[in-house]
Amino acid sequence: MHKLNKLFTDTGLRWLWLTLLCLILDQVTKQLVAGSFELGESVDVLPIFSITYVHNLGAAFSFLADQGGWQRWFFTGIAAIASIVFTVWLAKTPKSQTLISIAFALMLSGAIGNLIDRALFGYVIDFLDFHWSGNYFPVFNVADSMIFIGAGFMILDSFTAESNADESEQNKTIED
Repeated sequence: MHKLNKLFTDTGLRWLWLTLLCLILDQVTKQLVAGSFELGESVDVLPIFSITYVHNLGAAFSFLADQGGWQRWFFTGIAAIASIVFTVWLAKTPKSQTLISIAFALMLSGAIGNLIDRALFGYVIDFLDFHWSGNYFPVFNVADSMIFIGAGFMILDSFTAESNADESEQNKTIED
């Protein structure tokens, strides 16, 4: 029991609460939209933002959405593998590496959120619809947002990790 406790306190797994919180937010918002809107219905919220209920049978930007059904299991498998990979990375990340741990936790929540939709419905529920001057961007959801934010944090961490490694190397050289 001590090893298990240590795993959750000394690694990135300590951020699983964030994964769960974002996953709940994703699933609740999707069900609110699905229960309140007709498929294709759109409500303007701001001049640049609408809530538009759509089903995404494909991946990002509806990639492969028109392929007849095989893509459901393909993307379900990818999401399952990604979820396992993010969990393993969280377990291997020391707790001192906060930013990358948060990145993995957010991406894990997004992968699981979209995995749930694909497994249960065969599509992902999307509803966040941004547009500007007649240009519409692909509709997305909270899970997609968590993946995007997590990827941004991962990129940011790659710059700060290099900076921290450079500082450590300089300090080591000065001490020698």
